[in-house]
Amino acid sequence: DKSEAEIRETQNRVFEAFPKDRYDHIDTYFKDFDGNRLAYLGKSIMEGLSKADIAVFCSNWEQYDGCRCEHFIAAQYKIPCAYVR
Repeated sequence: DKSEAEIRETQNRVFEAFPKDRYDHIDTYFKDFDGNRLAYLGKSIMEGLSKADIAVFCSNWEQYDGCRCEHFIAAQYKIPCAYVR
């Protein structure tokens, strides 16, 4: 439910907390989103979370279905989580 600009602004906060010289970044913003939220979540998990050593969640992540699902999956598969406000 966020614009690309809002998503990129949030990503920049995360990237500041986890600089590229120390961490590889996996960008899970896909421009080819066709409105199918479940397919998008699956793509995010397959192309992002499944390759991550750590999952980073931003402010208010609990308000978004996809973030809650990704958080649950990270916990189930013992992927450490970090939180950026």
